[in-house]
Amino acid sequence: MNILLLGSGGREHAFAWKIVQSPQCSRLFVAPGNAGTAEIAQNIPLSVTDFQGIHQFILDNAIDMVVIGPEEPLVKGLVDFLQSKTDTANLPIVGPSQLGATLEGSKDFSKRFMQRNGVPTAAYETFNATQIEAGLAYLEKQSLPIVLKADGLAAGKGVLICLSLEEAKASLKEMLLEAKFGDASSKVVVEEFLSGIELSVFVATDGKSYKILPEAKDYKRIGEGDTGLNTGGMGAVSPVIFADEAFLKKVEEKIVKPTIAGLEKEKIDFKGFLFIGLMNKDGEPSVIEYNVRMGDPETEAVLPRIESDFVDLLHGIATGTLADYELSISPKFATTVVMVSGGYPESYEKGFPITLPKSTAGSVIFHAGTAKNSSGELVNQGGRVLAVTGFGEGLTEALANAFSTVEKISWTKAYYRKDIGQDILKLKN
Repeated sequence: MNILLLGSGGREHAFAWKIVQSPQCSRLFVAPGNAGTAEIAQNIPLSVTDFQGIHQFILDNAIDMVVIGPEEPLVKGLVDFLQSKTDTANLPIVGPSQLGATLEGSKDFSKRFMQRNGVPTAAYETFNATQIEAGLAYLEKQSLPIVLKADGLAAGKGVLICLSLEEAKASLKEMLLEAKFGDASSKVVVEEFLSGIELSVFVATDGKSYKILPEAKDYKRIGEGDTGLNTGGMGAVSPVIFADEAFLKKVEEKIVKPTIAGLEKEKIDFKGFLFIGLMNKDGEPSVIEYNVRMGDPETEAVLPRIESDFVDLLHGIATGTLADYELSISPKFATTVVMVSGGYPESYEKGFPITLPKSTAGSVIFHAGTAKNSSGELVNQGGRVLAVTGFGEGLTEALANAFSTVEKISWTKAYYRKDIGQDILKLKN
């Protein structure tokens, strides 16, 4: 197959790395890609939201399947756009419809979907600017801390955990009346705080059948000990030892099955990946959020553990034949350490040359915010620059292999967290 993969992050490099391992792939194009995808596929200078350009490229290059990595083109309706064209109406696409993508594009839509379909989640109410007084009154009845979520996409920055009533009230006013997160916070979900241990479960679905992929735990904050500002993700670990077989069975019965049944019952076209952010409280799962694509950097820890043909999985999703696919998962551990530009997630400098090691035994380097400069040197181009995934029979070995490679990589002001996975090792001990 000729395959078009959309996106430019570490997630997409991991997808590309896995796709080209399959004999089912004859040519892989990545739009727009990064310096890492350029080494194994053909990068195409197309924006993921250039719907007309994507449509024309599909026709010009006899594309047999499209795989959509990030959420923005999904929420903006790329799948619906391609299906509305007679010449791409039946093209296999991995990614949900615009309505399906609303599970991530609107926190309020997502919460109402969960309520209708009996999926356990935190209690909540939603408010807009005309309801500010009702929102402030609602806050006074909540126990602390209080969670405020911008309804729309806010690049992972639209969730606030307020430790005092005063902070919650001030934040709600900023979000609704001062557009703190732009249009994303024109509505705000006020949510009960869930305590426990977080993890992510990934589900591949063709809208009827599903396969549960390896679970992962990610590390969101910039500082060690989970301190400082939220980021797009500083690392990930898979499998997660506190998610035992009994807990994951509860996740399947109480969350995955009613979610997939709800999609089918409500006639929501969803052929893609569903990321379920969960809280494990005393062995009971509760949904924090849905995302409608694979997470990043969790993808870089999850995909390497899939042993069965990945393109067959993608094709099964896109063509409604997922039930026939046999998923095989490695019992080995995969741990990902993200290297970022100094100053991220706030302002940072770009264009510093990156030195990579010649040998990466027991690990693989996935590119995210990288590019080649005019001299052909590899340089940092984004906030999150590289994701280094180590493998091992156990967590200790996987972490050692990841950090061994990380320590051989350098560029000016590079930064990474040295404590990825340490909390899980403590639990284990």
